Amino acid sequence: MSALATPAYLATRAYARRAPARASRPAAAVAPLASVPTPTSVVGTRSSRASFLGPARPAAAILDARARVAGTRARRSSTIAPRAAAGAATAMPSPDGPASSASDDGVSVVAIARAMLFYFVTFTLALPLFAIMLAMFPFAYLTDRYRRYALSFVNDVWACVSTFPFFKVEVIGRANLPSVETPAVYVANHASYLDIYSLFHLRRPFKFISKVSNFIIPIIGWSMYMTGHIALKRTDRKSQMKTLKDCRELLQNECSVLFFPEGTRSKDGTMADFKKGAFSVAAKEKALVVPITLVGTSERMKNGKEWMLRAGGIKVVVHKPVRCEDAQKCCDESYKVIKEGLVQYS
Repeated sequence: MSALATPAYLATRAYARRAPARASRPAAAVAPLASVPTPTSVVGTRSSRASFLGPARPAAAILDARARVAGTRARRSSTIAPRAAAGAATAMPSPDGPASSASDDGVSVVAIARAMLFYFVTFTLALPLFAIMLAMFPFAYLTDRYRRYALSFVNDVWACVSTFPFFKVEVIGRANLPSVETPAVYVANHASYLDIYSLFHLRRPFKFISKVSNFIIPIIGWSMYMTGHIALKRTDRKSQMKTLKDCRELLQNECSVLFFPEGTRSKDGTMADFKKGAFSVAAKEKALVVPITLVGTSERMKNGKEWMLRAGGIKVVVHKPVRCEDAQKCCDESYKVIKEGLVQYS
């Protein structure tokens, strides 16, 4: 029985069982069924299948359709292959790719090793220099309480020697710098951990503002405290007001101050809007404002990726100082000059 239970056999039996019902139907209802091929004819010969499926297409039409399908597949392959290759090239980490933004976002073993070596050198160098600063601090505090030029000189030596083996810092427009004895407000864009290292190459005894947590870092933070840099609690309004007051006092005693008017480091290297605090201090003291553009610090060490240091150079562009009398006007002018410097020297 199993040998006879083919699809054709079962379909024939089902057709036969419905025959009496079809015989009892009116002729009008049965007539349309006469044009429908039986299951037996469907599973029968090649000619019956062809008649059921419709007239066969000419061979030339079939070949033409196949050619169109092949052409479509070829075009898709030619489009997808370059995209896949480009995606693979972008995703593949380069050994040390400072040339393009895509490679900068990748992880580089060489950049990680360079960063670890940089931190080792800078902290190792800080140890003997900190001992020297400890010995110098009482005399510097008594004889030069505000500027503490001798201690600032040690900071400059530490920064210049630490960065020398890893990247070059080029100062452009050094002639625009006021003299050491002239109090001024230095303002610069802020995009990287390396910004302070780069600005120490100016060799000016300015005091910069830093968050309180940085002052508790062993050796480095203690050196900042002895040099006279200013601690700030960012979320504390009273601390902010005291910081501005301290900056005015420094300017009144012929000591320069450094501000990052953006308030914090840029996340992607794009310069944010300037806050007016630095320029309000300068306007109240009728001090010089020295705009400075830092170029390349974010490319060398991105914010949030301090564990990677990429090869390349950094430019510190010193623009012409301006006498600040109107805080908002001075803020807008400094922003424009610094941003133009980024475009020009990038």
